[in-house]
Amino acid sequence: MFFDNPADFTGRAVLVTGGTKGIGYVIAESFLAAGAEVLVCGRTSPERLPTADGRSAEFAAVDIRDAEQAKTLVETAVEKFGRLDVLVNNAGGSPDSDAATVSTRFFDKIVALNLLAPFYVAQAANAVMCGQDEGGSIINIGSVSAHDPQPGTAAYTAAKAGLLALTKALALEWAPKVRVNHITTGLIRTEAAAEVYGADGGAAVTRTLPMQRMAVPSDIAGACMFLAGPLASYVNGADLAVHGGGELPARYMALHPEM
Repeated sequence: MFFDNPADFTGRAVLVTGGTKGIGYVIAESFLAAGAEVLVCGRTSPERLPTADGRSAEFAAVDIRDAEQAKTLVETAVEKFGRLDVLVNNAGGSPDSDAATVSTRFFDKIVALNLLAPFYVAQAANAVMCGQDEGGSIINIGSVSAHDPQPGTAAYTAAKAGLLALTKALALEWAPKVRVNHITTGLIRTEAAAEVYGADGGAAVTRTLPMQRMAVPSDIAGACMFLAGPLASYVNGADLAVHGGGELPARYMALHPEM
């Protein structure tokens, strides 16, 4: 099948959770630049919204950890755009914590943000998409932590591993009208994350990456546009690794200190 422009999302409606900053902001900008109508959400109103080609994303203030607010978010998208074609479950994250001493309340909140909230929004989105002639696409933004845990990330790792499994389960249940896919992200350079990469600006971390650079948000946005578009029409239940090949094994780094 020939596509005139598989990156053209004119007439499509896209919802990006956590789309007011960082990776989500760039994802929203990218879909706007491709012609889509975009709704982003957050718990508080941002100072600025994603814009492209003179158009701005719409904004809704919600806490998607609450199932009713997640449902309202999807309803808002349909009210504004008349349809919903793409959901990008991007909201997530966690500060490091010691599993031996972390509070159960903290653990609950991290699982709620990174696993329960994506399901709440996806369930509401599916109810809309499955009634559309062309269905829809749901993309869950995951983490390499689901495959390769690091110290201090027990809650986050458990939630992201659950998100990956959830993606595969929903892909089985909601096809063929709705495709559900997952992106495994690695180290990504954003303003919020820069402080964790060390005083050298991340140079030491970069040496552990086969691509010799960290990802930037546009790398993730490009993957989202692929999965949401017609080139991925038979891609369902996939885990797309966007981590530059992962990290070189510790044993290799120990044997090659010159790197």
